[in-house]
Amino acid sequence: MSATTNPITDTPIPDRIVQKSEVVASDGTRVSRTLVNFWLDTFLLLVFSLHSISAVIVQFVFPPGVAARGWTLWSMNFGQWCSVQFFFLSVLALGIVLHVMLHWSWVCGVIARKLLHQRKLPDDGIRTVYGVGLMILLLLSGATVVGIAMMSIKMPLQ
Repeated sequence: MSATTNPITDTPIPDRIVQKSEVVASDGTRVSRTLVNFWLDTFLLLVFSLHSISAVIVQFVFPPGVAARGWTLWSMNFGQWCSVQFFFLSVLALGIVLHVMLHWSWVCGVIARKLLHQRKLPDDGIRTVYGVGLMILLLLSGATVVGIAMMSIKMPLQ
């Protein structure tokens, strides 16, 4: 950082302005957004691959349903493999949410310009409200489906 400060706000003036294509880390180092996106996409590909492998193991390696009782693969039973699969699915979902957040300005721009044919883009505050609203809508929709499933499930006849 530069030794000069802004006389009005008394805050340090950086040596150079942060570009839109950069992210500033907590320690002040600048990282390219392209590099952040590359590593996030690489991480998502790895997690997707691990999730796919665990899904294939649960679906095709173990016998179906209660027939899998007592069977183990690499010291893990069917239930543990299902937990591994859910773990990778959860990490993948969080990574996708982060990916969309990093591209949210672009998403809003495409919707505004290409789909709604608007010349002016919404400002940062409106885009944030849209993003939070979309997350609330998705979470409530998912919770509704899970709630309906929990109320609709039936035990087998004895």
